[in-house]
Amino acid sequence: MKVLVTGAAGFIGMHTVLRLIERGDEVTGIDNLNDYYSVQLKHDRLTKIRDTDADNLFHFIEMDIADRAAMETLFAESGFDQVINLAAQAGVRYSLDNPLAYIDSNVTGFAHILEGCRHNKIKHLVYASSSSVYGANRSMPFSVHDNVDHPLSLYAASKKSNELMAHTYSHLYDLPTTGLRFFTVYGPWGRPDMSPIKFAQAISAGKPIDVYNYGKHKRDFTYIDDIVSGIICTLDHPAAGNDSWDGENPDPSTSLAPWRVYNIGNQQPVELLDYISAIETSLGRKAEMNLLPLQPGDVVDTFADVESLTRDVGYRPSVPVKEGIEQFIRWYREYYGDTC
Repeated sequence: MKVLVTGAAGFIGMHTVLRLIERGDEVTGIDNLNDYYSVQLKHDRLTKIRDTDADNLFHFIEMDIADRAAMETLFAESGFDQVINLAAQAGVRYSLDNPLAYIDSNVTGFAHILEGCRHNKIKHLVYASSSSVYGANRSMPFSVHDNVDHPLSLYAASKKSNELMAHTYSHLYDLPTTGLRFFTVYGPWGRPDMSPIKFAQAISAGKPIDVYNYGKHKRDFTYIDDIVSGIICTLDHPAAGNDSWDGENPDPSTSLAPWRVYNIGNQQPVELLDYISAIETSLGRKAEMNLLPLQPGDVVDTFADVESLTRDVGYRPSVPVKEGIEQFIRWYREYYGDTC
């Protein structure tokens, strides 16, 4: 298969590309290499891919999905079979300060992806959504059958918009699309603006860490290998219409069109203080904590119901948080030179 992976220099993108070329897929990766966080880390991820790519299956192009002309040319000339869209402006908190960046990448850029798929007979589009879409919903565990009309950040709203836009294209153009609502992904090569690296760096340096909601909120922390397994399994099972879908009692996760939305998480939420404790244990150091209130835009807890993904594509997360943190810290020490 010829697969386009957007956001290929990103955390999830890099690991997804590695898994695809490992099984022999021909992969074109694009990324705009923006400076939202360390560009060097992005280049190092690409180096990791190239060092692993013994059969020269990977081709990288520096490109922004918000560039309409470039995207049209890429799709027209490349003959992709499938697309995995992981490119996005990430981060809940950054969306409070720079909301237009999310419109450019997550809305306009995603429209260009849909148009490329529409006009070039793409067999399946798998795209990143987010657990943030659940917003003010407090019914646990979060189910894809729940209403998600009350986002708490523009980031979350942009991801909900992706699901709606995808449904329109599935309905109008018979384009199979599947959205994956990621739940707190962590692991080696992770983003430095996310909690694992921020905590590890501060604890290693003997500096205090900011712990919001006094550490009492829970997250469905999901190890990167489990996320990638879910992405690949989903890619291999193109969305199909649900013949039993009822417009008088509509299921928000399916449609008469070839469209699906799934949760992809560990299905085992962990309290933030326990997560920090696992990092402390792996580092062999105790953390000094600044306990602070919940930040604007954050949801209190996340907990994924992954029953639909398990039933439809065989997804089964297998990495417990303790093991995942140990592997993350091993990489952290190698990459950042921290021997503690």
